[in-house]
Amino acid sequence: MKYYTRLVLPLLVTLALGFSKLYFGELSKTWEGVFAYLPNINTVLIICGFSWCLLVLTKIGKKVLLKQYDISKEDNLKARKVYTQINVLEKVANFIIIVLGIGLILISFESIRQIGVGLFASAGVAGIIIGFSAQKAIGTLIAGVQIAITQPFRLEDAVVVEGEWGWIEEINLNYVVVRIWDQRRLVLPSTYFLEKPFQNWTRTTSDIIGSVFIHTDYTISFEALRVELDRILELTDLWDKKVKVLQVTDAKEFTVETRILVSAKNSPTVWDLRVYVREKMVEFIQKNYPESLPKTRVSLDQSNAKDSSKEI
Repeated sequence: MKYYTRLVLPLLVTLALGFSKLYFGELSKTWEGVFAYLPNINTVLIICGFSWCLLVLTKIGKKVLLKQYDISKEDNLKARKVYTQINVLEKVANFIIIVLGIGLILISFESIRQIGVGLFASAGVAGIIIGFSAQKAIGTLIAGVQIAITQPFRLEDAVVVEGEWGWIEEINLNYVVVRIWDQRRLVLPSTYFLEKPFQNWTRTTSDIIGSVFIHTDYTISFEALRVELDRILELTDLWDKKVKVLQVTDAKEFTVETRILVSAKNSPTVWDLRVYVREKMVEFIQKNYPESLPKTRVSLDQSNAKDSSKEI
């Protein structure tokens, strides 16, 4: 309701100013000293009023469109896509409305028009200078529009950028805000995401697979680890029951590396699941296979006895 109020009041004032413009225009011919600038002031107010109305209409249109999509749902891929497009397009529309409004205000003054005509001859050189100086700024604006169209990421996508893991919190025309997992904010120019690689964990779906690595001695029973993994996952709601894998991925000089793959509904949940599985698996090995914890073996040669080995 407040948006409609913001729209109706400026619209009524603008219409009133428009009807009074003719009256002030005639009056200024008689009272040149006092009312000479009233027509121009009226014009400026009318332009400001219509610009304000257009900005409010853009805001209302955004609200109406986004009402059909709920970004708080678990399966919100389509909603986040629409939210991203609408938010960026709203910023583009607002920018165009403001620029056009300022331009119309400037050309409504005769003196400014004459100055503009006088400077027109040097506009080419000035344009080149401004173009070079504003190259990066223009590039970031174009990058913002390109992100809205191609959508390499959307609002609330889970990403890994500059070694930091977080969520896309805000997408603007010239910069993007990433909310880091510890509540810090990482602000990056829009061009960054078009020039450098980054990880998007929720590009096509919010489902994600997490990995847990465990290093043990060669004497560990892998079948016992698989049975325990099944028991651990059945006792938690963090697992989405889609992916459950335990494999030996490496055999090093002193230890073997076991990788566990588990899946969850989203990135925060899979983080909690990884921590939970790692903790429970380590507890299982400590209680049931303490001799299989990582250790170093040293072989000692004795002159009067057979070779013997001692575990440290």
